[in-house]
Amino acid sequence: MKILFDHQLPFSLAHGGIQKQIEQTKDALQKCGVEVEYMRWWDEGQRGDIIHFFGMPSTDYQRRARSKRMPAVVSVALSATCNRSNSVLNLQGIVVRGTLGMGFARFGDFANWGRFRERTCKIVGLEAEGHVLRTVYGVPDEDIEVVPLGLSKLFLESQPASKEGDYLVTVGTIYDVKRSIELARLARAARIPILFVGRPYDDGEYARRFASEVDGIFVRHIGHVENAEDLLPILLKSRGFVIYSRFENWCLAAHEAAAVGLPLLLPSQKWARERFANEADYLSESDSEANIRILREFYERSRDSVCVKRALPSWDDVAMILAKIYAK
Repeated sequence: MKILFDHQLPFSLAHGGIQKQIEQTKDALQKCGVEVEYMRWWDEGQRGDIIHFFGMPSTDYQRRARSKRMPAVVSVALSATCNRSNSVLNLQGIVVRGTLGMGFARFGDFANWGRFRERTCKIVGLEAEGHVLRTVYGVPDEDIEVVPLGLSKLFLESQPASKEGDYLVTVGTIYDVKRSIELARLARAARIPILFVGRPYDDGEYARRFASEVDGIFVRHIGHVENAEDLLPILLKSRGFVIYSRFENWCLAAHEAAAVGLPLLLPSQKWARERFANEADYLSESDSEANIRILREFYERSRDSVCVKRALPSWDDVAMILAKIYAK
């Protein structure tokens, strides 16, 4: 069986978690005997049994793939949508399903809603995302697979964190969705050192504003760490992990931190509650004054706090799940 991996945005334009997911998934599948190639858009003769598309392809893409006898399996991230309240999702579903159900196909295509109704296997990382597919787009259960993201065995087999450093750590691209500037200001207000690991997408205004917050004392910054071998010692020395993003679907960095036993301070959102429940501490979504106190208290007890080292999947585990989905 040959799988063709495709993605809508080149890594040179936008690095981040999706790049790690694609690269690690490809390597793990090949190790378990599944042939995988990246889609060569210029190669008219390239053939495979299944296209695994990371993102949500257009209706036309999915139909053309089927016509070529290369059906698409789709890994879709619904990061923003899955963290909305159930009442908002129910209202959104009434609008979307009603529009499509009344035959306004052209409007559905214009709004990119119709692409979710194609009979492709849709892979999500969270039950909350599966709920979005059912509630908003009317996707049947048989077209939905919930598959976790994996972790490098370096994290899964690591010794517990020593916490010998004086800092909390946050890992992710420096940009507005991660609320990097807001977290930096919280660190300075609480007088708590946080090490930011990651780089911005470009050198634009947001990057410059963030750089102005870096003081080397409470707001520390190093660029993107390319591999697990370099990230692991940074995590092991930190006192805890914090992230303040507007939304996530599956936060790889939080899971890597949990794998080495770091206590977690996360935004109070559906993804975090689903994945970590009572094993994490939570920031307020709207009260910055409360968050100063929450951050300070988390830091003060972080050295003595231990995150329960729960069972987390490796990329090899993920590859085995995907191989069964491809076969089906």
